Amino acid sequence: MGATADNGLKIVVVGGFGVGKTTMVRSVSEIRPLNTEETMTRAGESVDDISEVQGKTSTTVAFDFGRITLDARNVLYMFGAPGQERFWFLWDRLFSGTLGAVVLVDTRRIGDSWYAIDRLEAHGTPFIVACNNFGGPGHSHADVREALDLDPDVPLVDCDARSRESSKEVLITLVQHIKNRYAGPAGRPAESPREFA
Repeated sequence: MGATADNGLKIVVVGGFGVGKTTMVRSVSEIRPLNTEETMTRAGESVDDISEVQGKTSTTVAFDFGRITLDARNVLYMFGAPGQERFWFLWDRLFSGTLGAVVLVDTRRIGDSWYAIDRLEAHGTPFIVACNNFGGPGHSHADVREALDLDPDVPLVDCDARSRESSKEVLITLVQHIKNRYAGPAGRPAESPREFA
């Protein structure tokens, strides 16, 4: 953190296996991101369903970490969560102290997003949904919103996790959503966040 920054704000990027969480953290971090990617081996094929992520050769086994300076006093810390079911036990620890989350979705595999949304709702963590562009036929926002049974106040945006500008827009949407959630009339706090770290 810079010498003048005194607020570290934590967010997480979650979603299914191979939806682009590591890519998003890499594309938008101002520092060289920390990652815990390991080479995928044949031994993992019997544990992880890789049928929908052909060509993927590495996977996150703990978390990714990146940083963005928002202004002179505020720094955003990004944590990318691992997507495979066998690593989901780490999510509750990653959610501790989290201000909000991005649920990254591959619209070809919408069902892979259910666990992330369920856990965030259980923690009371504000989140937005970002549909990562993998090409091919798209789905309308209305279709995605219905498939995920999203509350009307949960923002839903499109993105390309490879693009710094696109990923920045996703984070701006999340920060605005958090601000709106915790600001009441005339900017007064409506409710306090559960935890800050």
